[in-house]
Amino acid sequence: MLHFHLDNGGTFKKAVALGSAIALVGGLAACGSSSGDGTAELKFQTWNLKNEKFTDYFEGLIDQFEKENPGITIKWVDQPADNYEDKLSTDAAAGELPDVVDMGPEPAYTLASAGILLNLADAVPEAEDDFLPAAWDAATLKGTDLEEGTYGFPWYLNSGPTFYNKAVLEECGITVDPNDPPTKQDDIFAMADTFGSNCGGKYALTSGIPSIQDFGMYGVELMNKDHTEFTFNNAKGVEFVQHYIDMYNAGAFTDDMLNSSTSGESKSFNGGTQAFMNGNAYSVDDIRKNAPKVFENLAITDFIANTKPNMFMEMLTVNATSKHQEEAIKFARFVTNSDNQLAFDKKANVFPSSKGTIDDKFFNPSDDTMDAEAMRMSADQIRNGEIWGPAQFTSACSTMLREEIAQALQGKITAKEALDATVKYCNERL
Repeated sequence: MLHFHLDNGGTFKKAVALGSAIALVGGLAACGSSSGDGTAELKFQTWNLKNEKFTDYFEGLIDQFEKENPGITIKWVDQPADNYEDKLSTDAAAGELPDVVDMGPEPAYTLASAGILLNLADAVPEAEDDFLPAAWDAATLKGTDLEEGTYGFPWYLNSGPTFYNKAVLEECGITVDPNDPPTKQDDIFAMADTFGSNCGGKYALTSGIPSIQDFGMYGVELMNKDHTEFTFNNAKGVEFVQHYIDMYNAGAFTDDMLNSSTSGESKSFNGGTQAFMNGNAYSVDDIRKNAPKVFENLAITDFIANTKPNMFMEMLTVNATSKHQEEAIKFARFVTNSDNQLAFDKKANVFPSSKGTIDDKFFNPSDDTMDAEAMRMSADQIRNGEIWGPAQFTSACSTMLREEIAQALQGKITAKEALDATVKYCNERL
């Protein structure tokens, strides 16, 4: 199972004080080793990828690189998914962060702010031309303690279409024209009254409390231009939350939706109790195998978004204190080049961040199955999508947002009060 951070990260920021990491990283030995005879050993770290599915791929990749670059040896290490970001913080504070490291934008922002990640826009500015603009932009970070720079090579992306259960919608009084299916969040909001009046409490129209990415897809400005303050408590953000309050009051959610977010929607959709679900290109086969009754009534549409659809991204970063920066950059660019991305993406059920690779016929099948349609839709979303979650938006902020919106849905506070509290909380922790 690959790692896609629906809430942009974990417990990384609370694991170590940035000041400690900055102080220690300058005084301790950097990763990488040299024998003094022109050879170099680089340490390359992934997470949750050393297994029977991917080990042959990475070992072959490393063998090829070492043959093409005599004198450079790659030591591949893999960490388990649990507490991975805590491990990154511990290694960074001890001056033991590997030379090339697999991570998402949120931990990259924290390490970059501590001066631990190399600014690739300065080191290899020509690399920008290798990647999709949205991916390069998402790897380009700035903030209160961070000068603008690009702190990772985009590696792989994920997105997917929206699926819906025709039987649930029809039972709840809604008929969808397959030639004109809903494509925008506003289309879903418009169904709430009819859906709730016919099926209130029995089914959920869509997933539960929205994530920060959902705000972005609605067109809410999430941060100021300097990325020094969150701004999603603006009028557009309040309007967005009010739609969810209205859906809740209309009975378009089941009770357990108060404790649910987009990360839990697959279970309820596969269980036949949810009408719409944002999935991925490979959801069709999962539903076919694990929810055959739902599959009988399954239909597909473009990812539901008022603006651009959301994508998730993983990157390869370079340790700014590596003894072998040039070699580390060379290896990271090798792993993320188009040929190697394509080979990995085919194995991993993800999508490329390198320019042009998404046009490969693998991502654009011509057959008439729903699986092929889902793949084509996903490819289009990779071409046109956005990585909406700000790197500064931690899991603690995600929890706060979810809890505050839950109170607003129950009428305990207003939408504005919920967002004001969340923005205050998150800005205090920037």
